Amino acid sequence: MELKRVVVTGLGALTPVGNTVAETWENLVNGVSGAGPITHFDASKFKTQFACEVKGFNGADFIDRKEVRKMDLYTQYAIVAAKEAIADSEMDLEKEDLNKIGVIYGVGIGGIHTFEEEVLGYAQTKDTIGPKFSPFFIPKMIADIASGQISIMYGFHGPNFTTTSACASSSNAIADAFNYIRLGKANVIVAGGAEAAIFPAGVGGFNAMHALSTRNDDPQHASRPFSASRDGFIMGEGAGCLILEELEHAKARGAKIYAELAGVGASADAHHLTASHPEGLGAKLVMLNALEDAEMKPEDIDYINVHGTSTPVGDVSEAKAIKDVFGEHAYKLNISSTKSMTGHLLGAAGAVEAIASVLAVKNDIVPPTINHAEGDNDENIDYELNFTFNKAQKRTVNAALSNTFGFGGHNACVIVKKYAE
Repeated sequence: MELKRVVVTGLGALTPVGNTVAETWENLVNGVSGAGPITHFDASKFKTQFACEVKGFNGADFIDRKEVRKMDLYTQYAIVAAKEAIADSEMDLEKEDLNKIGVIYGVGIGGIHTFEEEVLGYAQTKDTIGPKFSPFFIPKMIADIASGQISIMYGFHGPNFTTTSACASSSNAIADAFNYIRLGKANVIVAGGAEAAIFPAGVGGFNAMHALSTRNDDPQHASRPFSASRDGFIMGEGAGCLILEELEHAKARGAKIYAELAGVGASADAHHLTASHPEGLGAKLVMLNALEDAEMKPEDIDYINVHGTSTPVGDVSEAKAIKDVFGEHAYKLNISSTKSMTGHLLGAAGAVEAIASVLAVKNDIVPPTINHAEGDNDENIDYELNFTFNKAQKRTVNAALSNTFGFGGHNACVIVKKYAE
């Protein structure tokens, strides 16, 4: 069976550095940090009091007000990104076979804010009025509901489900969408991820694990991947969405094509609940798997959008894995972590970073890894590698690879390349 080719024909993003794809990309290229004091709740007694929040968002600006009340914030984010991507694709849905359009969205945590509100409300009232829960509690909270809501909104009857693999979730969503299309099971998949966990349980839980930066006096410079002074990741939130489409279907309707999705990979560290393998074995394997799937050689890759969370262990292991996979070519790559600007969007990270990779390929420019100071070097990291520190770099980007790794040892990798006949 000959596999079908898959292209990217629409993009949508809602991130800490922009409420659209265009705004997000401009700020990524210009090295703008999305970090600041937490506004979603009073974090004054938490070890970490800052995050990368979405700014100026009101779900009722995009979704019917009555429906917004039935949705957790992460679902609202998911829908807004999907709306932008679908509009950007310029599909005429009246002419499409909606049975062949699906939605696959990734999320790491889901409706944690809804869960908090409902359980705290019960705790406060159980001794007076007994158990009282909203009828929308469960459908607001569950992780699969964002993909369901998008399909209901547009009438898409194709494959519809959610992938949950912690911070690899939306890269796995893209991978699953890719496979459904190239196997001929769908013409179009709305693929992406969303997360909204900057609330007490989310911040408190990650604080208890010592996973978050506590640089409360300088949030904008707290995310500093590959610097010796890094002290943990910064929580982000938002959503990213890509319209993945079978090539001949896209050509038949005259769609604009951003890039081709060339291959995907998956692996497991099988090592630790939260820490990556110290030698980067899972990271190495997932990149090799993606290259094999894409039928590409290491030297075909020009840019890697790394997982690069700004954690002491993770950054070292990923840098080691890159050297192991790419050998001498590693020194010809551009490498950057857009998490230095967006923070870590957890389950939405893979989708947002895939968008950054697509736009790097389309525009031949690599966004930077910000916040690295001269001499702030870790003896365990090879600084002969080009981490694209502090300033975007123009170069030909024929192909880009995007890594995402999640708690539980989940690893996912996506490769995009310039589209050519």
